[in-house]
This record gives sequence, C-alpha cells and structure tokens, in this order.
Amino acid sequence: METPPDTPGEEGPETPSEGPAAGRRKESEAERRRRRAAFLRELAEARELRARVHPRRTKERRMREAVRMRTFRF
Repeated sequence: METPPDTPGEEGPETPSEGPAAGRRKESEAERRRRRAAFLRELAEARELRARVHPRRTKERRMREAVRMRTFRF
C-alpha cells in the first residue's frame, strides 16, 4: 500500500540509494527489536517462575548445564 506524499514522517525526495522500503525497513527493525525485548523479558520471567515453582528441577538443570559446559571446555 502506497503512502501519500504528504505523510508527516517523510522528509522530501528520497535519494537513489534509499528505496521506498528504506523507511519501512528502519521502522520494522525498531519494531522487531521492541518485540524481541518483550519476548526476552517474558522468557526471563517464565524462567524465574519455573525456578520458584520447581526448585529441584532448576538445581538439576543447573548441574547438567555445568557438566555440559565442563565437557566442551577448550
């Protein structure tokens, strides 16, 4: 969908190196970062909740991860 030329966000004619998708790419990159940050916050919150609800499983998971890290250490 084309945007009208009098859209408040546009800054005049575009240079040849910037196509019409350049503004959308920057906007989508910012939106992607926002969504990723929200996802990572929710993931951390879920891990904290799991650690509180199942402390024994969390301890076992930490120990397995430590063994795995020692196994592949250079």
